[in-house]
Amino acid sequence: MTMAEGKPNFRVVERLKIKIGDAKNLGKGHSSLRDGHCTITLDQEEIFRTATIEKAIDPFWGEEFEFEIPRRFRYLGVCVYERDRPLGRVTVRRDQLTSFNDKDHWFPLRPLNVESEVQGKIHIEIEFGENRGRLGVRLNEACELAITNGNCDPFADVTVRYTNDKTETQRTKVKKKTNSPVFDEAFAFTLPGLSGIHKQHIAGQTTTADWAELIVTLYHEISSSNTVFLGQVTIPLQGRTVSAWYFLQPRTRKSSLREDQGFNYPSVGSLRLKIHYTADHVLPSHNYERLKHLLINSHAVVPTTASTVYLLGEIIPNKIDSAQPIVRILLHHGQIVQTIKSLAYWEISKVTDANTIFRGNSLVSKMMDESMHISGMRYLHETLRPPLERLLAERRPCEIDPARVKDTTVISHNLANLKIYVEDVFKAITTSALKCPTVMCQLFHTLKEVAIKYFPENKEIKYSVVSGFIFLRFFAPAILGPRLFDLTKEQIDSQTNRTLTLVSKTIQSLGNLVCSRSNFKEEYMSSMYQAVYTEQHVTAVRQFLEIISASAGPLECTQDTPVTLKEGMLTKRAQGRKKFGRKNFKQRYFKLTTRDLSYAKQKGKESLCTITLSDILAVERLQQESFNKNNMFQIIQPERILYIQANNCVEEKEWVDLLTKMCFSNTKRLTLYHPAAFINGTWLCCKSNNERTKGCQEVSTSVDHIQTSSVDVDRELSRIHALCVTHIDRFDSVLKACECKAVYPGDRLCLPILIEDPKTTFLTLSTLREIIYTLEQEHRTVLRTIARETKYGSKQAPIGDDNYLLLAGRKDLSAHHQKVW
Repeated sequence: MTMAEGKPNFRVVERLKIKIGDAKNLGKGHSSLRDGHCTITLDQEEIFRTATIEKAIDPFWGEEFEFEIPRRFRYLGVCVYERDRPLGRVTVRRDQLTSFNDKDHWFPLRPLNVESEVQGKIHIEIEFGENRGRLGVRLNEACELAITNGNCDPFADVTVRYTNDKTETQRTKVKKKTNSPVFDEAFAFTLPGLSGIHKQHIAGQTTTADWAELIVTLYHEISSSNTVFLGQVTIPLQGRTVSAWYFLQPRTRKSSLREDQGFNYPSVGSLRLKIHYTADHVLPSHNYERLKHLLINSHAVVPTTASTVYLLGEIIPNKIDSAQPIVRILLHHGQIVQTIKSLAYWEISKVTDANTIFRGNSLVSKMMDESMHISGMRYLHETLRPPLERLLAERRPCEIDPARVKDTTVISHNLANLKIYVEDVFKAITTSALKCPTVMCQLFHTLKEVAIKYFPENKEIKYSVVSGFIFLRFFAPAILGPRLFDLTKEQIDSQTNRTLTLVSKTIQSLGNLVCSRSNFKEEYMSSMYQAVYTEQHVTAVRQFLEIISASAGPLECTQDTPVTLKEGMLTKRAQGRKKFGRKNFKQRYFKLTTRDLSYAKQKGKESLCTITLSDILAVERLQQESFNKNNMFQIIQPERILYIQANNCVEEKEWVDLLTKMCFSNTKRLTLYHPAAFINGTWLCCKSNNERTKGCQEVSTSVDHIQTSSVDVDRELSRIHALCVTHIDRFDSVLKACECKAVYPGDRLCLPILIEDPKTTFLTLSTLREIIYTLEQEHRTVLRTIARETKYGSKQAPIGDDNYLLLAGRKDLSAHHQKVW
C-alpha cells in the first residue's frame, strides 16, 4: 500500500443517527415536567435540539437526527432540560457507540455538573535523573481544549504524588485567549528527605518515599479566584523516560486535589435512545470498479433473482441498509429506472391482489423511498414550504376529535381552520406536477406501466400505484414531520403537531381517492372528508398523477421563483473594516436559494445584502486563530470576503458543502485562497501585507465538492462492502444452498431468499464474494500500514481512552474477519 506524504491511502467518513424516545422518572417531587426538551452534543458542543414537550412526567419526543460527523470527537451527549434548567445527561464515549447500534437502550441520566466529558490533548515529557532521585517534567503544548463562554485562558497544575500520599504541585503561566496553548515549561521535583547536594552519596539506600504518579490538570482561568476544570492526565511514574501525547481525562476521586469530586452520582431518571454509528473506511476509486460494474449491470441479469441488487436487498436483513447505498450509486450512473423496472416486474408477478402492490416493505418500496428522498428533496421544499410556513405561523386550533376537546362547540370552528390548511397543502401539491423531477416521473411511469400490464382490467391501478408513493410515502411523512425533512427549524408545539397529523391524514386519503365512509378509520374524520372531498378534488388528483407519470416526464418550465435551499441565523463579519472587535460581528438571518445568498436582520425582514451565486468564487473554512472563534467559514467574492460563524460544527459543514456545490460550476472559481484572515494589514496565514495577493493554499477538492446531482460513489460502495462483511455467513449459506439445489432441485433448505436459477445465482454470489474478499484484504493492508507507521502516543494517536485511528479495535476486527474468511 502506497502512502502519499505520510498519509494513509484511504479516508474515514463517520455518520451518526440518533433517535430520542421517551424519558421516565424525571419528576422527583414534581407532579409533571414543565416544558421539557433535549439537546444533542459532540464534546459539549450543541448540535441539535428537540421540540419542547409540555407538562409530562414521562415525556415522549420521538425525534430522529442524522448527520455526517464533521470533526473528531470523543463524547456523544444527550441532555434533558426543564426550560433552561438541566435535569440530567447521558454521555457515551465514541469508542462505545457501536456496542449500542440499532437497539433501544435505556440510559441513566446523571447530574450535569459531573465532569464526565473533557476534550483536548497535551504533550508531556518525563525524565528521571540521579538514580531516580530527581524528576524532570516538561509540558510542551496542548490543543483542542474546551472553550468556555467563547474564551479559553488555560494553565496547568503539575502535581507529583509520592508513595506516602504526599503531593507537590507547581504551576504553568496562564496562556491568554487560546485553546491550543504552547506552554514550553519545565519543572523539577526531588524525592522528599533527600538533599540535592548529598543525594549522590546515598544512592541505593531506602528512602522515606518514592515516586507514585504524575498528575497534570488543566484549568481555564476566569479570574484569579475562579477557574474551570478542563481535564487531567494521570501517569504512573515507573522510572522510564516518556515523551508522548495524552488525551485529557475526567477528574477522578483519587487524583482530585482541588475538589473532592467522584462520579458515583445517583441517576436522576432514564432516557431511551436508539443509536446508529458508522465509520466507513473508503479506499481509492479503482478498488471498487468490479463491485460497481456488478451493481450497475444488475438490470441485465436474468432471472432478476440472480442479480446483485436483488441478492444484496434480500440477503442483508434490513433492506433499508442495502437500499440506500445501492440507490445512490444507480442514480449517479443513470441506471435506477432500469433496475427498479426489472425488480418491479418480478415483484408484481408474485402479487394476486392489486390492492397490495408495493404496499409492504419490499426492496422496490425501499428503493423508491430512497430515490424520491434524494432526487425530490428540492421539489418537496418548493411545494410544501409556503403552505406549511403559514400553518406554523398562524397556529390555529384544528382539533376535531370530540374526545380531545373540552368544549365540543369549538369543533365546527376548528373544522373550518383545518379545511383552510388542507386546501392550501392540496392545491400546492396538485399544481406542482410540472416541477416534479424527471427521474421521479420516469420511475412513476415505469411502475404504472408494470401494474397495467399485470392488472389490465383494473382501471384505477394506474392512479393507485403512483399515489401510493407520491402521497403516502413522499408528501404525507413530510407534512407529519417537517423538521425531519428540513422544512422548518422551528420548535413545534403539541397543538401544531396535532394539526400536522390531521392535515397529513386528510391529504393522504385525498391522494388515494378515498370517498366511501366505510373506509374511515376514525369516525370523527368523516366530517372533514365531507367538507373537502368533491369531484373537483378527484379530477385534480388524477390530472396530477397523469402528468407526473407521463412517459416523457413533466414539461420543462422556467423557474421564475427561486427555490429556498437553506436558511437560518448565522453570525457574520465583513472583510474590509479596519477596526476589529465584537461590534463587527452581528447576527443575521441568511437564506440560500437556487439563485443567490442573502441576509437580513431577522426572518421576513428586507434583505440587507444579496450575493448572486455567480459572484461566489470559493467557500472555505477559516482557521480558528483568525478571530479565536470556532466553526467559521469564508465566502470569497471579487471585491471582498464575508466571514461567517455557524452555531455548531454540523451546521458549518452543511452550509459550506451546500454553498460549494451550488457554486462549483462557476467559471470564475478560484484555485487558491487564504485559509486565514487579513487583519491589521497582514494575512495571518502567509504573512503577506498585500491584501490583493493571490491565495497561499489550494481550494478544497474534496469529494463533497461536486455537482449537486452527484453522490460520493466510493463511499457508498464501501458501505456495501462493510455490509457484506458483516453478513458474510448469510451469503455463504445461500451459496451452499445453490450448490445443493443444482444437484437436488426443490426447497430442501430454509433460506432467506428464493432461488430460481441456482447456477446463475451461484455465479453472481461467488463473484461478489471474491470481490468482497479482495476489498477486505485491501482494508487490512491499509490498517496494518497505519498500525505500523503510526506511533502510539503521537499527536495522531494519543494515549488514552480513545484513539481516532482505532488501532486496537481494528486488530480485534481483523482477527474476527480472519475467522470468517
